[in-house]
Amino acid sequence: MSKRAVLEVIALDVEDAVAAQAGGADRLELVTDMAADGLSPVPATVAGIRAAVDIDLRVMLRLADGFAAGDVSRLVGTAGELREAGADQFVLGFLGPDGGADLAAVERVVGALDGCAWTFHRAIDRAEDRDALRKQLADLPGLDTYLTAGAPGGVDAGLATLVAEAGRRGEPGYDQTLLVGGGLRLDHVPRLRAAGLDAFHIGGAARPSGWDGPVSAAAVAEWREALDERAAA
Repeated sequence: MSKRAVLEVIALDVEDAVAAQAGGADRLELVTDMAADGLSPVPATVAGIRAAVDIDLRVMLRLADGFAAGDVSRLVGTAGELREAGADQFVLGFLGPDGGADLAAVERVVGALDGCAWTFHRAIDRAEDRDALRKQLADLPGLDTYLTAGAPGGVDAGLATLVAEAGRRGEPGYDQTLLVGGGLRLDHVPRLRAAGLDAFHIGGAARPSGWDGPVSAAAVAEWREALDERAAA
């Protein structure tokens, strides 16, 4: 029997958060503005969600569409405001013009997190060299997860990469958890679980009515059940 898989669900507001927890989510990713692929929520939203649910929250640090850091001083200020609102885990990821990690920006923002756990998000799927990026970031404090589909086009295109990287666990730069998300479907799960991957991230899959509608507890529960079945197999 394999261990219980982590299920992370994107939440935009308190209603989403409550439904996701009711459906069996282990963790939430808090964002706003999915038209820009997820930006930082306002502190009041974080405080409201923190008061409404008791599962882990990872809060996005991203001020504009794309993977450039932009105004790093503003990002640092936003991180402080979100921490004051109750955030203690984060999601971030910045690339430079060369397609590598913007290490200066990442280090400065991470420095403001004071050891909080954080995920490097799907910027890794746009990196010029995934392996180089992972080794470059490996020793940053708090980094414990990469959110990745294995390819810019999603899990369909990146499945082989995800399986290969799962097999490199323990190598330099490969100790962090792979949180699989981005075009993830239930039919991907058996191969991913067989490869040892045990963390999954859903957004649209939790919303039968699309991004204009709320998270469905029933949709989340379907994922929870499927992941638990694989763990018991």
